[in-house]
Amino acid sequence: MSGERIDTLHAVTSPLSLVLLRGQLRYLRAAGFHPAALSGPGPFVEQVGLGLSVPVFTVAMEREVSPLHDLASLVRIWRLLRQLRPSICNAGTPKAGLLVMLAAWLARVPCRVYTMRGLRVETARGLTRMILFAAERIACGCAHRVICVSPSLRDRAVKLKLANAHKIVVLGSGSSNGVDVARFVPTPARAARAAEIRHVLKLGSRPVIGFIGRFTRDKGIAELTTAFDLVRQQFAGASLLLIGSYEQGDAIELEVRARIDAGLGIEVVPFQPDIAPYYLAMDIFVLPTYREGFPNTVLEAQAAERPVVTTKATGAIDSVLDGTSGILVPVGDSRALADAIGKLLANPSIARRMGHAGRERVEHEFRQEIVWGELIDLYRALLQERGLPVPAAATPEERLCLQKQ
Repeated sequence: MSGERIDTLHAVTSPLSLVLLRGQLRYLRAAGFHPAALSGPGPFVEQVGLGLSVPVFTVAMEREVSPLHDLASLVRIWRLLRQLRPSICNAGTPKAGLLVMLAAWLARVPCRVYTMRGLRVETARGLTRMILFAAERIACGCAHRVICVSPSLRDRAVKLKLANAHKIVVLGSGSSNGVDVARFVPTPARAARAAEIRHVLKLGSRPVIGFIGRFTRDKGIAELTTAFDLVRQQFAGASLLLIGSYEQGDAIELEVRARIDAGLGIEVVPFQPDIAPYYLAMDIFVLPTYREGFPNTVLEAQAAERPVVTTKATGAIDSVLDGTSGILVPVGDSRALADAIGKLLANPSIARRMGHAGRERVEHEFRQEIVWGELIDLYRALLQERGLPVPAAATPEERLCLQKQ
């Protein structure tokens, strides 16, 4: 596959992040582009790459600051870009954003796009904050366009003076890849699987509060466990279902981890390849985050018709219509979080109404085809600005062939 013509290269740091491009690159092919992906190496590259149906190149990239490794990665990426000579380079996630955008600038890639999926700098302190801030400024400075995945993230980027406002765009209402609604819509088969999950985890018919993501301080895990203890004072049978894993970077406090490991109404499940039925096993989805780009889990939960409680943090505030599809609470406020969860548990009719409203909003504003169409329009505009050929869309027969691949 590496011998194919490549005109569009999408880059992320970790091979696990390639799932952020699910469906998008195939859609680009149907629009006449010749896309490829770039990530760090790992056991998931081949598996995820086959799902992307495009060539996948690998260059080692350290997630944390590592000057010598970063310089070596920069040179390798520059050489790859000189070899492929893409017309468009789109990089997202912090380290790939920095290294690939800088390499693309050095290689004079005609159209350079930085996809800002969040700002770690928001919650960083001291020297780490200074380094992250400089990295964001460089990535934005090397790009012709900066895609912010939510309106509030765009506003934050402008306020921090990371890039000029005229350079920053948001695709539609937000999100970097939209939601495949069909994957999460409640069906009899998924409902049966959700019932099985409840049985295996011994949740029965008790109220289940769910969370999916990394177990870190920035995700608000400490506030979630505190809020859960408060909720259990009113709803003694409630359970907290945590799906994800602990991380060393931004690790939660030892006492918080001890509380989780002790059980007492808390069930922990590792990340799952088929996550859809787990949303249906929940009554409420909660994301007490301190910062986001645009939380995909919130959109997925709403596609599964689950009411959401999240915070007014950057990115998260755009994911829910407060009082309509869920409830927004202040960042770091465990009592407000507990009150919002308690309100939904005490009023099932309100919870159901919010779940339905969330599903309707996701279908209307965040379907993948909407986001992909906006991205293609952006690419075509960039190519036209630079006097480069604009790919012709695939014929209906070619689209059908691509869908079967």
